[in-house]
Amino acid sequence: MSDGTLSVARPLRAAMVVGALGVVFGDLGTSPIYTVQTVFDPKDPHPIAPTVNNVYGVISLIFWSIMIIVTVTYVLLAMRADNDGEGGILALMTLLKRWATQIRPRTFITLSALGILGAALFLGDSIITPAISVLSAVEGLKVINPELHSWVVPLTALIVFVLFLAQRFGSGHVGRLFGPVMVVWFAVISVLGIRGVLVEPGILRALSPTYAIGFVTGHFHIAFFALAAVVLAVTGAEALYADMGHFGRRPISTAWILIVAPALTLCYLGQGALVLHDTRNLSAPFFLLSPSWGQIPLVILTTMATVIAAQAVISGAFSVAAQAAQLGYMPRLRLVHTSDREYGQVYVPWLNWFLMVSVITLVFAFRSSAALAYAYGMAVTGTIAITTILFFVVARHRWHIPSWAMVPAAAFLLTVDLLFFAANITKFVHGAWLPLVIALAAFTIMTTWRRGRLLVAARRSLREGPVDEFLESLRDGRRPTELVEGTGVFLNRDPKSAPLAFRANVDHNHVRHENVLFVSVETATVPRIDPAERVRRIDLGADDEGIRGMIVRFGYAESPDIPATLAALEDTPPGVDLARATYFLSTVELRISDEPGLAAWRKRVFTASSHVSSDASDHFSLPRDQVIVMGAQIPV
Repeated sequence: MSDGTLSVARPLRAAMVVGALGVVFGDLGTSPIYTVQTVFDPKDPHPIAPTVNNVYGVISLIFWSIMIIVTVTYVLLAMRADNDGEGGILALMTLLKRWATQIRPRTFITLSALGILGAALFLGDSIITPAISVLSAVEGLKVINPELHSWVVPLTALIVFVLFLAQRFGSGHVGRLFGPVMVVWFAVISVLGIRGVLVEPGILRALSPTYAIGFVTGHFHIAFFALAAVVLAVTGAEALYADMGHFGRRPISTAWILIVAPALTLCYLGQGALVLHDTRNLSAPFFLLSPSWGQIPLVILTTMATVIAAQAVISGAFSVAAQAAQLGYMPRLRLVHTSDREYGQVYVPWLNWFLMVSVITLVFAFRSSAALAYAYGMAVTGTIAITTILFFVVARHRWHIPSWAMVPAAAFLLTVDLLFFAANITKFVHGAWLPLVIALAAFTIMTTWRRGRLLVAARRSLREGPVDEFLESLRDGRRPTELVEGTGVFLNRDPKSAPLAFRANVDHNHVRHENVLFVSVETATVPRIDPAERVRRIDLGADDEGIRGMIVRFGYAESPDIPATLAALEDTPPGVDLARATYFLSTVELRISDEPGLAAWRKRVFTASSHVSSDASDHFSLPRDQVIVMGAQIPV
């Protein structure tokens, strides 16, 4: 391919469909546990009475919300806008960069900011999802025995603690069980749904859109507030798009159409029928679909399914953080690859412990899934609305869709998304503020890091100076140096400047290696780079002197491995001994100053964020016993 990316067509296999069930649909597939119960929660600040008309309207609204948001927005539309197989908010944002010159600068900046905000909202979602998912499952104990109520919160916290403790082992081994467990899960909720429908078969009429439309238009003052809870039925929809890189579009869409969508529909219809039959079933409509003898196994299965849902979101947070760091929106984080065979399975230790503390804090602070539900919807609706906006901008430039065809579709889907978002705003003081605060904090850190990083890079380049001028000073004797045997590899941020470490070695030690490689690493706006096009030579005009330059490109979803990349070169320069090469790193110490560019408080945020940055040796997979670090101080 001309852009140096890899694109591999994958055949549709049953194993991939089952795998998608285990990873992609955990969050979306467990939403029936708490959605209907939350809509009719009597403790809601805007309670919805469980009248016959309201029940029909709510179930119809749930069904058609799933069809519009999941099936139309994600399966039929967004999943077609992939970035060489990768999906998600960051993939859409990087796709926009391909048409940056065709978009007005202010519009492009706004869209980029929306993309960062979408990633920040996802990180907020990854804190709330494990808490609400596991809480909702363990609350099934109250159906078995109300006296077990006091065990719900501590048991949930224990499960969450063990879940995060196990992250360092990776999801690869446990992941083999995810798919089969979720197959059983969707089969069980389908059977439970059918059991409920048989109690009140009339609930099938709720599949007609007339009930949803009539509920919204005829009882808007009720339906509007119901939307804040109805949106819980589509939580996890963004995972279909975000996990495309792992499974591909066909297995995910096949799993949705043939298994997940029918199972969810039956389960929601069954709960609606149960409520119509007896409003006392509102205490726990999902668990009450089961006969009494099956409630203990159902609680166990539900807990397993919600742990899978939480695992998928946590893994997604690791991937988003890793990609954001590669794109320059977060500090360089220490990554641990938990699988040698599966692409994308990474563990981020710092983020893992931060998420664990945050999730357990939420469990003890909110103490019930109903209380957390008010906070949950805000992150979901914000992410969906941003995805819709970015998709239509990408679609306009990628497929040249005429405005007369695109604007009505975009207006309709955005109206649906914004109605959900507005409904959740009404829950602001009841918990909806939480994901906004988390997202705002993450957005501030990401944008501050991006701006600070660019400023530091510019000031560093000024200090390093042009590489051609520095090499000329070596030739004319202004910088007398002694040659030493061996190969020195200098990692360099800017291929046009002289690496700080090389300059320091010459100016202070007055030596240089016989063979010198200047290696600049670039992160592309595509997930993976074709190995044949990974390295590009730079003519420094000093080959005869043993000084050569090159640019090494990695995709934003790849982990940079400099030694492996250099070892794979077919035309290694003569005399270069990579096995015994010395790698030189140029590190900078940030110093807060009166220099312009960032507000004082943002300078403190930037320098504080730099402390979580991982060691460059680990990040570039350098052999530690062959690394020399030389530093400099840069004002911020």
